Amino acid sequence: MQMKTILSAVAIAAATVSFGAGAAIAESQTGSVYNNVKYNFGSNTWKMDSKFLPAEISYKSDEKPGTVIVNTRKKYLYVVQEGGKAKRFGIGVGRRGFRWSGEEKVSRKAEWPAWHPPAEMREREPHLPERMEGGEDNPLGARALYLGNTLYRIHGTHQPWTIGESVSSGCIRLRNEDVISLYDMVKVGAKVIVE
Repeated sequence: MQMKTILSAVAIAAATVSFGAGAAIAESQTGSVYNNVKYNFGSNTWKMDSKFLPAEISYKSDEKPGTVIVNTRKKYLYVVQEGGKAKRFGIGVGRRGFRWSGEEKVSRKAEWPAWHPPAEMREREPHLPERMEGGEDNPLGARALYLGNTLYRIHGTHQPWTIGESVSSGCIRLRNEDVISLYDMVKVGAKVIVE
């Protein structure tokens, strides 16, 4: 009986999947938990901290409607609207050493974009391909908004548990359903302020 308990403990330990800088998903019979996000394998849905779900909020800004403001510290993206309001989305941001700030414009938008990992990223992670076609396995997710001539994008993710975390190489991530809404709200040429 003791050997069975030891083997069960080993199996549970082996089932723990690590992500990024030491974070982990601990698996159990009911699903997985990753930094306050519970994934239920049976229903195939993620339960996230409600503070990162989209919301229309009161928001004072001198920026014109349609401007995107990214607060990397709070991990929120705001789209300024008329009447002192904004649409707010939870985001994943750049990990330590990859955060940036500044002002850009949306230079183009793409649905199910192809991904071209930059040479610097491929150097850090040699297993990455030079190009990956758009689709369900593509890390850019369902939509991407390209920021000026930079390598940075606001894009979707198939890893919703990373929303609210510092995990990327500088890009801003939203859940796929949220980036689809954002894509429809924001025009090419819109100002993007990252702070």
